[in-house]
Order: sequence, then C-alpha cells, then structure tokens
Amino acid sequence: MQDQSLPQPSTRRELLKTGVRLGAGSALAGVTLPHVHAANDDPTIRLALVGCGGRGAGAVLNALATSTEQGPVKLHAMADVFTENLDSKYTALAEREELAGKITVDDRKFIGFDGYRKAIDTLRPGDVVILTTPCAFRWVHFAYAIEKGVNVFMEKPVIADGPSARRMLALNEEAKKKNLKVGVGLMIRHCVARGELFKRIQDGAIGEITMMRAYRMQGPIGSCFSLRNPGPLNHLMYQIKRFHSFLWLSGGAFSDFNIHNIDECCWMKNDWPVEARAIGGRHYRGDNIDQNFDSYAVEYTFKDGTKLFLDGRNMTGCEQQFNSYIHGTKGCAVVSEKGHAPSRARIYKGQIIHQVVERRARPGEEPPPPAPPHPDTVWAYPQTPREPSPYDLEWQDLITAIQRDETYNEVERGVKASLVTAMGRMSAHTGQVISYDAMLNCAHEFAPLVDQLTPDSDSPVMPFEDGSYPIPEPGVKIDREY
Repeated sequence: MQDQSLPQPSTRRELLKTGVRLGAGSALAGVTLPHVHAANDDPTIRLALVGCGGRGAGAVLNALATSTEQGPVKLHAMADVFTENLDSKYTALAEREELAGKITVDDRKFIGFDGYRKAIDTLRPGDVVILTTPCAFRWVHFAYAIEKGVNVFMEKPVIADGPSARRMLALNEEAKKKNLKVGVGLMIRHCVARGELFKRIQDGAIGEITMMRAYRMQGPIGSCFSLRNPGPLNHLMYQIKRFHSFLWLSGGAFSDFNIHNIDECCWMKNDWPVEARAIGGRHYRGDNIDQNFDSYAVEYTFKDGTKLFLDGRNMTGCEQQFNSYIHGTKGCAVVSEKGHAPSRARIYKGQIIHQVVERRARPGEEPPPPAPPHPDTVWAYPQTPREPSPYDLEWQDLITAIQRDETYNEVERGVKASLVTAMGRMSAHTGQVISYDAMLNCAHEFAPLVDQLTPDSDSPVMPFEDGSYPIPEPGVKIDREY
C-alpha cells in the first residue's frame, strides 16, 4: 500500500510541471489569482524571520527570489535570541543590491525568547513566518503562528523526540482547519530531477527495490563538536549558540544532517521504515563535551523487508561521501551524488554505480561539453542547463500555493522524516532495535518546559561539575538517549 502522505506520481507530475516553469520564469503568467489578504489593498506577502542563523538567511534569499505576478514578497520583521546574529544577517541582506526594496524591516527587530511573538504579531493572515531556530522550539513557534493565522515555513528537522512529534501532529490538525499553508525545509521533495527519478522507479525502471544505500560522511560540521562553556554565556545560551552539540536542541548532528539522505530514500521507496538497528561511537574526542557520536551506521527495515543502510560520520582525515543510491532487480539508480544539488539523478542497468566525469573549463575558456554517459546508462536527468535549485523551488511552490489558495501542508511528512531519523539515532545511542511506533510513543521528552525558557533559565540539560554533559551509553541507558 502506498503511503498517502508521500507524493503520488500524478500529483508529482503537476509539481514537476510547476518546477520546470519556475526554473524558466513566472509560474503565474496569465492566471487570475485570489487576493492573499483579507484586506485587499496590499497583495504584498510579508515575511518574518525567526532564527537569524545561516539557514534562516538562506531561506530569506530563496523566498525573495520567487517569481510572482500578484504582489511582491518582502522581509518585514526579524527575531533572534542573539543581537549579533540578527544584526549581522540584517546587514548582509540589506547590503545586497538585488534585494533593494525587498528588505523593509526598519525597527521591527526583536531580541529575546518572546521575539517570535513580536515578529509574528507584525504579520497579517496570508503572510509567512520563517521558523529556522533549533527544532526544540518548533512546536512553540508553530502553535503561535496557528493562533495568529499566518502561513509557515519551518526548517528540518521539525522534532527531536517522540513527545514533540505527537504534539506537532496534533497542532497540525489545527493548522489544517485554518487552511494554513505550511512548508518544511526538506527541499529535495521539490527537486525536478529526483521527481522524474521517483516516477521512473515507481513505474518499474529498476524493478523491485532490493536495497538502498546512503552516505553522509564528512569532517566536523556546524557546531557538532564543542568544548566546555568558557563563559560569559550561561549554559542555556551557550548551548543554543552550539545547538548541533546538544540533543535536546537539534537531535544532534545525526538528525540535523542525515535527515535529507534518509528522506530522499524513503521517497523513492514511497514508504517509511518500521524499525532501525544501529551502532555508533565516539573516538579520540579530546576535550569535546558535546553529546554526539562521530560515527553512525544504521540498518533501516521497511515492512516488506527491504533495507536502507545509512553511514554517517564526522571525522577529519577520512573518506568523504555525500550520496544516496537505490538498487533494484533490473538495475540501480543515483538519487543524489556529491550533495543536495544538482542531484545528478540517473539510472543504470546492472548494479554498479558509475561516477560521472566532470569536465571543468580553465579560466577564460568556454565550458567544455559534458562527458558522454557511461554505456550502462539507461536514463539521466540532463545537466545542461543546470538543474533548478530545490531550495528555490520549495519556496516557489509555497508562495504559489498561498497566492492560489491551494491546499499545501508538509508537516506530517516532515514529522515522519524527522521521526524516522530519530529512530536511527536512538538505536545507536541505546544499543536497542527501535521501531517506528516505539519512537513515536517514547516517553523521554528532551525539553518538557521549553516554552517557559528565558535567557536566565537553567538549560534542560545542565553540565556536571567538570563542565561535561551526559552522553549516550549504549547498553547502559537503554530506554533513553542520555
């Protein structure tokens, strides 16, 4: 049975048609659209950015690049708990020539744990709040956006634990009652190349799927490794600044970075795994006190017995890989290779993945023609012109849905992808086989009072006297991760 929360081929074809148009120009030419706002005097879509880190600024750039014929999209308000984050991102955005007239923040800059409320309060129904804080705060901010009736774009992962997953699913029922449009930053679902690959796999191009492989093996990334808090920040604020290091904030490096490979493989399978079996460990970590393992290996099992094998690693000096592959009874497929975009999606007969030879131009030379495809190639998404960026396409799809008043809600899928990712993480951290249902119904809530935090609060996870933190102990702590 197909999971109805996943894009079906007919629906996906419509999204792909939109994506192709969006890559070439406006998707809305010649279309009569309803007014976005209750007050019909201003069709501008205002954005409020909550969480002014790098991903937040990136989301703003993607949003402001959307093509629309009903009205402009403008950044209207910003909020963060760190003044330096907000100020630096505002300056960087305001100084970009191509954004002239699109940054209208003025004095609508809000600092503090209640800043999200103040930023959302500047919006009108039909506007969009961008939620790019660590996911521990996602349900809190989502609940207020629902209360105020504004549309939402939220970054992944959307949850880090079972209780938060259940809460987000319940909140989303209220969002759907209000017909709010909600996008989730799993942008690969909007990729035109992967969408075409999905259709071909569902139509039997590689036969029955027998195995999937995914790799996110790289050096230390983001704030995944951290030393003891040197001050002057208190422990809560230090952890927020180093959020990849702490499971309660982000699900750790595993959830924040591996979710894309897991999600794209589940998309190609058109299903979610029912259990995870994993191992992982910490190696020569020196004085780092974060809660992450630096290597993970997960075996996900789907209800028909198919396996997805995921290898994740954050270590210097090791082989690096960032790709996802699908194997079937008739051949194999590349879902992604060397990162998120371009995907370089393609299908081969047989079971050998052949690397694409990239030809680069020397300075001042015309780009050379692409290398000829390998003889085993059955199909490959054209790389000339370059694949449209899924980061742009996910925003174009969201803004188009708002302006056409179409049903658009990615929360359930975002929760499932986040929960499946957490299954693998918890299995490695506890040394137990973790089922989907067990993860969803797990009682361990990482930050039960997150909605009550202030800058002066203790953190949900306080350090020991020596400044270190509780870490996973597989086989010792078996029903919780720390």
